[in-house]
Amino acid sequence: MATEKEHLQQIIRNLPETPGVYRYYDKKGSLLYVGKAKNLKKRVSSYFTKSHDSARLRVLVRKIEDIQFIVVKTEIDALLLENNLIKKHRPRYNVMLRDDKTYPWICIKKEPFPRVFSTRRVIRDGSEYFGPYASVRVMRNLLELIRGIYPLRTCNYALTKENIDKGKFKVCLEYHIGNCLGPCEGLQEPEHYEENLKRIRQIIRGDLSEVKNHLKDEMNELAEQLEFEKAQLAKEKLDLLERYQAKSMVVSPIIKNADVFTIITDVQAAFINYLKVVNGAVINSYSIELRNKLDETSTELLQRGFIEIRQLFDHPMREIYTNESIDLEIEGMNFHVPQRGDKKQLVDLSIRNAKQYRQDKLKQIQQTDPDRHTNRLMAQMKKDLRLSEEPRHIECFDNSNIQGSNPVAACVVFRDGKPAKKEYRHFNIKTVEGPDDFASMEEVVYRRYRRMMEEGASLPQLIVIDGGKGQLSSALKSLERLDLRGKIAIVGIAKRLEEIYFPGDSIPLYLDKKSESLKVIQHLRNEAHRFGITFHRQKRSKGALGNALENIDGIGPSTAATLLKKFKSVKRVRNAELSEIESEVGKAKAALIQKAIQDGKL
Repeated sequence: MATEKEHLQQIIRNLPETPGVYRYYDKKGSLLYVGKAKNLKKRVSSYFTKSHDSARLRVLVRKIEDIQFIVVKTEIDALLLENNLIKKHRPRYNVMLRDDKTYPWICIKKEPFPRVFSTRRVIRDGSEYFGPYASVRVMRNLLELIRGIYPLRTCNYALTKENIDKGKFKVCLEYHIGNCLGPCEGLQEPEHYEENLKRIRQIIRGDLSEVKNHLKDEMNELAEQLEFEKAQLAKEKLDLLERYQAKSMVVSPIIKNADVFTIITDVQAAFINYLKVVNGAVINSYSIELRNKLDETSTELLQRGFIEIRQLFDHPMREIYTNESIDLEIEGMNFHVPQRGDKKQLVDLSIRNAKQYRQDKLKQIQQTDPDRHTNRLMAQMKKDLRLSEEPRHIECFDNSNIQGSNPVAACVVFRDGKPAKKEYRHFNIKTVEGPDDFASMEEVVYRRYRRMMEEGASLPQLIVIDGGKGQLSSALKSLERLDLRGKIAIVGIAKRLEEIYFPGDSIPLYLDKKSESLKVIQHLRNEAHRFGITFHRQKRSKGALGNALENIDGIGPSTAATLLKKFKSVKRVRNAELSEIESEVGKAKAALIQKAIQDGKL
């Protein structure tokens, strides 16, 4: 073992202090991890000299038996090479791109008189691809615009000069209705077709101003030549283009051309959104999910997402806005984290897109893979609530009384984030006089866990108390009496601002209002309140019914309880046959009840 570690230390000592990519291998020669570094020596050394919080990272370091590296010129080269190696080898410990969708592209085919069409397959044959488009509707609208302005062929004939000269093809219906200018019969010159393609590329990239100017010049020129029908056609194309531009989301007249990259994260994944802004309008939005395997920072994940998306989209902009600083030096690119103004609003728009993408993904996972959804939710709650273990078993307590009458409490149980209604429990408050929520909470928590300990039942990983610091302190007293403090995590949730209190911490935790962890806690609290209120109403109702019967001279609590157990309500007692009442309480008491009914006292 010592020899193996000396082997690794020797490699590390000889590493250059330059940008590059490193690869970790296990004793079987399997690739474990690929990473990039601005300084190879410093980065690789940090794995072996630091103590790591992540258990997965500690396991990775223990498995490393060999290190190989590749030196490159710049950090951006390192990122590109790292991304390609990860895609090729899919190492076990690397961040992986998760995307079960194949997004459509607009393809300009490499062929004589190129076709322009949508496709989900990218074939590296020299054809041009624009996209991908997250919205099929947006892409189709763009293709309709292009075909409405520039006639293009749609047939798949091999329109080589030789075939056209030999007269192999005849024009089809598309020519006769004006959707094609007939290049198959030599009726359209390749130069004219290519000029149209140049304008089409500009439209796809969002650069509409030059195309509009060209159409205006063409319209005016035709009008001067008295070609009014053709001038009208040019005007209609111009109107079509302007209507399309009016539907585009204009961000700001100040911001011309920019790329926006934003990231949001949870315990298992990162969600990155990309917006492309051309002439102040968003022309494309694209989101990806990266699975985080080694607790990498948001900045590291955003850098990986940036490279991934940059390889998909051509023509990166000079100005790039993000919500996390990217420490990359790329010639011709400026990275900014806007703090205010139109640029900040643009970043906020991208964040909203990332959140929506995350929400859609989580809904999809919840429906198609419930186990994965549960595991992710439990891991998220562990992180958000700063727990030592996942809260697979949670219990929540709530008190219920009206001015001290019929004080009761409820305990609801959640397992794997879902209600386990068969395990819900009611409590009648026995030792507390009057409306004292703190003392009632102390009694109920003590009784609940004393009994569970006596029965040898498994205790929860988390207790939630409906209330603020006062109720939480009362519950803690019970855990101390049972020697359970520190063995079970406990928090209190206050209703007013949904703040969460921890033992010994006067400053509450405020979770995001859309946080799944907060939603589970709110569900627990609401269930406990509903369950407790229902029990309290039942108890009050039974008490009122019992009092109505006990008001009859000669009828006591025991007789009233017997009758309610049998007939369920005073109305049913009133409508019952005398023989039915006699069979339950005897002739003498049945006669008293019958007389009370006749006198209108019941």
